[in-house]
Amino acid sequence: MVDHPRARRLAERIQVIVAQMLEGRIKDPRLGFVTITDVRVTGDLQHASVFYTVLGDENERRDSTRALNSARGTIRSEVGRQVGIRLTPTIEFHLDAVPENAASFDKALHEAQQRDAELQRIRETAQYAAGEDPYRKPRELDSEAEDAPSDVDGDTEASDRPTAE
Repeated sequence: MVDHPRARRLAERIQVIVAQMLEGRIKDPRLGFVTITDVRVTGDLQHASVFYTVLGDENERRDSTRALNSARGTIRSEVGRQVGIRLTPTIEFHLDAVPENAASFDKALHEAQQRDAELQRIRETAQYAAGEDPYRKPRELDSEAEDAPSDVDGDTEASDRPTAE
């Protein structure tokens, strides 16, 4: 995706305008503690997606979404007045999922940390099932192997080798 500097500047300006509108001019009682987290504007400057978070439970999120959607026209008019471009972009509000994702990551990290601590406790008291090292055994020399003659290469004598018939 191409990064359009003009779209980025417009998005930053829209974010400031919308935040100021929510703080001062929008007096809807359904509007909770809303924070504008990001604004993305298309390359042709026709559409703006405003991402927001709401501090509270699911009911407060739903009420804030309704309040933002009902104030969309007022906010778009103010954006058009303050920005001063030929065509004012349409505005869509999207609930930002970043806080929920961060909470789920925190929960997963906490569970992993608990499992690591539990595993460490198990390792401290662990014992080998078949002794310290079940594969290492002392070397036992057979008395027959010591008495057998061998070549320099480690082969047995030629007379001991089987012959092919």
